[in-house]
Amino acid sequence: MAKQLVAEVKVQIPGGAATPAPPVGTALGPHGVNIGQFVQQFNERTKDMAGTTIPVVISVYNDRSFDFVMKSPPAAVLLKQAAQIAKGSGNPKKNKVGKVTMAQLKEIAKTKFADLNAPDLDQAAKVIAGTARSMGLEVEK
Repeated sequence: MAKQLVAEVKVQIPGGAATPAPPVGTALGPHGVNIGQFVQQFNERTKDMAGTTIPVVISVYNDRSFDFVMKSPPAAVLLKQAAQIAKGSGNPKKNKVGKVTMAQLKEIAKTKFADLNAPDLDQAAKVIAGTARSMGLEVEK
């Protein structure tokens, strides 16, 4: 008998720093998944991405087993790292909080390309540039 998918749980966890505490414990606990096993596997796979927020989609099956897929980090997180800022602007039209170059945008677009709906790298960089502008970052050519 094949495993039957019971639930898909989506969480964002800092790389290499998952713990059984929320958000992991509260998301997986109701489904009866072995939280310690998930935490160990996740931390093992993400030990080289320490501190970067990573979205994870966890598929839970009827026999309480699971598997998970890691997505690329959110564009906002990568942009904050590139611009070396703590957070985006509360009013991005008036208050600029940093600058990013087109080369940095293309590098971020390469990382995010699989998760973006763009036909090529230049269009993906434009998508990332829009996110940067909405965060209050200036885009330099």
